[in-house]
This record gives sequence, C-alpha cells and structure tokens, in this order.
Amino acid sequence: MRFIETFQFWPFLDTVVSLTAAFIFGTLVGAERQYRQRTAGLRTNVLVAVGAAAFVDLAMAITGPVEATRVISYVVSGVGFLGAGAIMREGMNVRGLNTAATLWCAAAIGACAGADMIAHAALVTVFVIAGNTLLRPLVNAINRIPLDEEASEATYEVTVTAQEAELPRLRTVVADLLEKAHYPAGDIEVVERGENLAEIVLTLVSTAVKASEMDAVARRIERLAGVTHASWALSTKD
Repeated sequence: MRFIETFQFWPFLDTVVSLTAAFIFGTLVGAERQYRQRTAGLRTNVLVAVGAAAFVDLAMAITGPVEATRVISYVVSGVGFLGAGAIMREGMNVRGLNTAATLWCAAAIGACAGADMIAHAALVTVFVIAGNTLLRPLVNAINRIPLDEEASEATYEVTVTAQEAELPRLRTVVADLLEKAHYPAGDIEVVERGENLAEIVLTLVSTAVKASEMDAVARRIERLAGVTHASWALSTKD
C-alpha cells in the first residue's frame, strides 16, 4: 500500500500539532463570535482555521516552504469569496464586514499554524479577540458622538420617484439641478418599481453637504413634472 510506504511518524505528528493548534485557536475566536450570535460563529471559524492549516501543511510536506507561500495566497483568495457571502447590503448600509474580516483572520491563524508558526498563530489569535472585544467600548463611545453632517465624509444619494415615461428627460434635468447646486452626481442608476413608476438613484460626488441646501434641492426636484417624490439620504457605513 502506498500509505505504508509514505507514512512517516514525525512529520505526521507535526501535522497533528499544526491542526490541533489551528482547532484550538479557531475555537477561541469562534467562541467569541458565537457568544455574540454572529453569522459566522464557532464552527465556521474553526473550519476556516483548520482548513487553512491543512492546505498549508500539505503544501509544506509535499513541496516545501517556497511553494507553500503560493498555497497561502490561494487560501487568502478563497476565504475572500467565503467572506463575501457573509456581507449583506440593506439599503445604503452594509452589514457583515466584521464577520468577513474575522473569517479572514481565522484563515491567517490557520496558515500560521500550518506553517509550524504556532507562536505566531497564538499572537494573531490574541489580537483578533482583542479587536472584537476590547475595542467594542471605544466603538460604542464614538458612535454616541453626534454626527456633524457637514464635516463627516459620507456617501450621499438622491432618490427620485417618477413616471417611467419621463425618465429620459428627468435624468438629465435632475443631474443638471444637482450640478448647479454644486453637488454633481458621480453615478446614476434607474430602478423599476412597477405600476409605471421607477426610481432614479443619484450618488453624489461630494462627501460633505449642507442639509439645508440638499433639502432645497429635493424640494425643487419634487416640483418637476412627472416626479412623485424626491428625497436624499446619507450613509457613513463602510
């Protein structure tokens, strides 16, 4: 049997140590995520860490450290796709970025363990847990600070609900109104709403606006023929 010919006890023991370390460190990171009821909890973080460790350890055993670095780059890319599945967009807000970043870090922990850098894996684990726990009070304190809309960098969108037949004309007219108000639109998107209605969503180039000026522009847009509603909103979520 090929297994009997290739099996070596000490390299196998080294793999056991690497995967065990990845399992333990992944459990520590995942337990904190599970406690906070996040999308990617205990099992997901453990599997990501162990999987990354297994791939890197396999590459180390077959091709050595040089080629293992290429496998690590593939692990990073693969976990990137996995993390993308945890990200959800709700209107102008994006959720799940912290979960995706934690999965990425779990892969880094596993890669370190798979490369026999157990101490490095432990250090990364400490920093990941600290980032998800110790920084939480600071985040809450910052979020309680009143938002200065004129000084903050944010994404602003103007939404215009109008009759579909008027869309070609209104796209140009609304863009011109925003241009004259010194708030040019960098992107224009049309969303169908049914019943002969559609929305024109204009994302502004500006990262800071005056609320009174935007309210005035919205009122002017709402008075245009064919427009049923016009509003603007901001988002500071990355």
